[in-house]
Amino acid sequence: MNHRTSHSIRLAGLLLCTLALPAWRAHAAMPAATPAEGPPLKINLDAFEAMKKKAALPDGIKLAYLQMGDPNGPPVVLIHGYTDSARDWVPMLPYLPKRFRLILVDLRGHGQSSKPDCCYDLYDFAYDVKLLLDHLHVRKADIVGHSLGSLIAQRFAETWPQRTNRVVLISSTGGRNPCEPASKRQFDFAAQIRAQKAPLQANSPFMREWWSSPTPVNREFIRRERQDAAKIPLRVWLAVLDQALTNPDLQTMLPRLKAPTLLIWGSKDPIMGPQDRASLEAGLPHAEVKIFKGLGHNPFWEQPRAVATVIARFLEKRG
Repeated sequence: MNHRTSHSIRLAGLLLCTLALPAWRAHAAMPAATPAEGPPLKINLDAFEAMKKKAALPDGIKLAYLQMGDPNGPPVVLIHGYTDSARDWVPMLPYLPKRFRLILVDLRGHGQSSKPDCCYDLYDFAYDVKLLLDHLHVRKADIVGHSLGSLIAQRFAETWPQRTNRVVLISSTGGRNPCEPASKRQFDFAAQIRAQKAPLQANSPFMREWWSSPTPVNREFIRRERQDAAKIPLRVWLAVLDQALTNPDLQTMLPRLKAPTLLIWGSKDPIMGPQDRASLEAGLPHAEVKIFKGLGHNPFWEQPRAVATVIARFLEKRG
């Protein structure tokens, strides 16, 4: 996601106005978490973290990852969102078919992966995924991404179509109107993040708001998400914010995404709203679309079985 001289793609932006980052992260825009407990997890979180390995990539990054399911099955890469980690997918994993070879990554700057000073643009993240697939001798894979991860999935599929089978974009966007009045945005997240001081505190009001959800989510899961997010250096938060999430040029590259694609949103997503949906559907007119009524930015946390079923049916349409 950064400005690595040897790897970064420099695209001429379509956007004509300068604006603060829109709210890319639903956790912060959602109402405060309800006291109700979410569904129990079916995966032990300590055991999950212990499964991670690290790949030393040729670009100098040590990328943490883990694999689950059938090692000989169809490869499916799962790419998490901003300030998350591979744990992002834990609520949904038990409901995905065991015949898939699931490859889950901690993006650079996140989880157990390297946290370099540079680089954090969309191409940098996507290039790491490509190098990991090289390391694992995976020629072609399905690519599933959530929020920031969905933008990385877009960039991967656009840049390496020969390595891409099918694509699932959850809570994604095709770009927003840069001249949209600020009054139409729910939060200026850039300002909130830039106001933070190091070290981040996992239980601060900001972090609790950042990880809130409109429907109950397992408390221990969210507690660990907050803890790990607080461990990410503030410089990384800011680098991702500046280099990947502030006015990314999405529309220029979208015509290159030729793989069959499924778009998933929650109807009450306060971050990726109607304008985001419209821009992505316009850029990918042949994509399948599923909107989960009443769900927010993290539908696979809120109704993991239902979301997994939709994803599995789409991925099983081979050819």
